[in-house]
Amino acid sequence: MARKMLIDAEVSNSVEEEQYDFDLFVIGAGSGGVRASRTSAALGAKVAICELPFHPISSEVIGGVGGTCVIRGCVPKKILVYGASFAGEFEDARNFGWELNEKIDFNWKKLLHNKTQEILRLNGIYKRMLSNSGVKMFEGEGKVVGPHEVELTQLDGTKLSFSTKHILIATGSRAQRVPIPGQELAITSDEALSLEELPKRAVVLGGGYIAVEFASIWRGMGATVDLFYRKELPLRGFDDEMRNTVARNLEGRGIKLHPGATLKELIKTDEGIRVITDNGQELMADVVLFATGRAPNTKRVNLQAAGVELDRSGAVKVDEFSQTNIPSIWAVGDVTNRINLTPVALMEGSCFSKTVFGGQPTKPDYRDVPCAVFCIPPLSVVGLSEEQAVEGAKGDIVIFTSTFNPMKNTISGRQEKTMMKLIVDGETDKVLGASMCGPDAAEIMQGIAIAMKCGATKAQFDSTVGIHPSAAEEFVTMRTETRRIAAGSKPKTNL
Repeated sequence: MARKMLIDAEVSNSVEEEQYDFDLFVIGAGSGGVRASRTSAALGAKVAICELPFHPISSEVIGGVGGTCVIRGCVPKKILVYGASFAGEFEDARNFGWELNEKIDFNWKKLLHNKTQEILRLNGIYKRMLSNSGVKMFEGEGKVVGPHEVELTQLDGTKLSFSTKHILIATGSRAQRVPIPGQELAITSDEALSLEELPKRAVVLGGGYIAVEFASIWRGMGATVDLFYRKELPLRGFDDEMRNTVARNLEGRGIKLHPGATLKELIKTDEGIRVITDNGQELMADVVLFATGRAPNTKRVNLQAAGVELDRSGAVKVDEFSQTNIPSIWAVGDVTNRINLTPVALMEGSCFSKTVFGGQPTKPDYRDVPCAVFCIPPLSVVGLSEEQAVEGAKGDIVIFTSTFNPMKNTISGRQEKTMMKLIVDGETDKVLGASMCGPDAAEIMQGIAIAMKCGATKAQFDSTVGIHPSAAEEFVTMRTETRRIAAGSKPKTNL
């Protein structure tokens, strides 16, 4: 805190006599940048923000007010997940008395059109929010020229220069490609959201949340899907038991899993894309998706001009207040590669505004951040995994689990288990982690996250009356230990 106050004082003393075009210039109008600009303006700052325009026909341009989440991430992906989920619902409906005698057709182009219209609507809403907040919006590409100067290149090539007391970098991240022969034949999640034709044969490379989500989407829409990943299970970094559940569910939905394998070469043929794996397997695909992670968007921002430090991945290095090594330059969101989630970027943007313009130095709180993987059915978690809890434990760790057939499945006949899990500190009885894989997992986990943020104990979970009949009530009826792990035990390897 002392360092922070000292830097603030130094910045204030050095610039109080100077006049700037803006108090804050934000480069990047995604979730973090928009939130920071609006909240800063509400605190009296003169704010400008820049972003490239959104082109719904082209996935080449990384732009659009709303950022990755609204334009080419969370929102369009969730719309496709909804669309893909209906296939299973139609199957399940038969045993509930619905006679689906006629063939059910799926119109990909209609869904694509409606998805794009929704993105355009949200894009417009974000622009209006900025305008109504008094934030000056510029369309174009911004880059840093110095500690207090930003250059904007407009669409017609015109360059504008602005002075600013503070600069906030909020340029997000971009999808990466794998450097193998034929890589140009593959697509990333950007293009996957806007394919002109729905593939009949899809190959997905990657074991992260984007990979399993698109595998679920395309399978739900009728494609054959092969999923390749290097580890033994998908979703590295999540709880191993939950990863097992996800893998079983993916297979149960008809996705072909290829653990411990990757792609070696892609070859264009008249029949499609020939995919050659590192173990010599060959298969044909209409589309190959690289879902192998994202990289921070710092290459075109010219941060080196001001001496801003980057880490080995190209992410902007910041302190606990989101400040870089240059006192007037700050960064929030995926470009810092901390926790790359939209709500986290929103939190960081709000904390930035309070720190810089609100007179309240505020650190983002990364404790117990919930998240969800929208595969079908979804996975949602908050807090520690079993492996993380055991690794850092000073006392016993107690595990409670419940695996069951959801009530709906007992009638539909679908063979797909839901799993829930609580990780508890054996000494304090505090709930350290919770996870669920099954229908409505994300909706249920949001409430669990609030309880954990308040420091809830297992006894408080047990004393809570459940909502019956619901899947969520299992979280307050798991009273029998599944296992107890003694202090000092070596954690399982996260596969």
